Amino acid sequence: METERIALSQRERDRLHVLHELQQGRFTQFTAAQRMKLTARQVRRLLLRLREEGDRAVMHGLRGRPSNRKFAVSFERQVLARVGQRYADFGPTLAAEHLAKEGLALSRETLRKWMSKAAFWRPRCQRVKKIHVWRERRASFGELVMQDSSPFRWLEERGPVCQLIAVIDDATSRFYARFTEHDTTEENLRTFGEWVRRYGRPLAHYTDKNSIFRTSAPAPLGEQLRGEKACSHFGRALRELGIEWIAAHSPQAKGRIERLFETLQDRLVKEMRLAGIDSIAAANHFLEMRFLPEWEERFTVAPRRPRNAHRRLDRDQRLEEILSVRVER
Repeated sequence: METERIALSQRERDRLHVLHELQQGRFTQFTAAQRMKLTARQVRRLLLRLREEGDRAVMHGLRGRPSNRKFAVSFERQVLARVGQRYADFGPTLAAEHLAKEGLALSRETLRKWMSKAAFWRPRCQRVKKIHVWRERRASFGELVMQDSSPFRWLEERGPVCQLIAVIDDATSRFYARFTEHDTTEENLRTFGEWVRRYGRPLAHYTDKNSIFRTSAPAPLGEQLRGEKACSHFGRALRELGIEWIAAHSPQAKGRIERLFETLQDRLVKEMRLAGIDSIAAANHFLEMRFLPEWEERFTVAPRRPRNAHRRLDRDQRLEEILSVRVER
């Protein structure tokens, strides 16, 4: 007669060993209950099952059976059919959110498993990344904002190539952004100006070393005589507004806004596709009226300190004049 093989976990093997020793009279049921962290009544039940079923007594009775909460095969087919029709290139998390709006509610992990099996989703390989020192968020809203731009096919093939210029707060992840045709000094000033109108002047402004934010040209003679360093139009605006400029020395240093763009290139692009957005004006309206409110509700975090570090404009500060490109004639 062929010997039956049973796969047991380590915990089940330990319990089986204790039960066999108990049958041999090496200790009492009370001692066995203490070793297995069970009650004496549960130990007696296991002994009875051991006599009737053998070593299978320590296995859970539902092992090998389908879960009572398992979705019906017809529901799985319905979900995958809808994914194939509308969300084939969506990630499981975003697809699960949209399916829930259509009345097909399921967890993202269940959908991830189904999409992987149906070849709609390929799990990403976990690469060992270079470790960078983690920087804690600033404590208050307005202590530090980051600004950058992202060239991308935001409208895919439906509209023109455009840039997304964004400003994000380090403490809360609240952000503001605009779609523009080009990444210019004027467009960056307009984007930052809208942030200042909404919230006030932040304490510090964090960017890369793009020529929009700093210049390598020598300062005019008058500024050199006054001991002032050369700065770009954007740098001059920050100085007049009393905002500290901090330069990032690597992309990882401004990781918060880099991760923002990575998320937007997935979520925002697909949301605009579903909404049929095909122009820069329509994209900005969608971003302002629909996407940003949902983002603030779901993804912003509460700062460690409730104080708002933004400052109001001084009476002598005229924002339109400060956030302008000045040319000497």
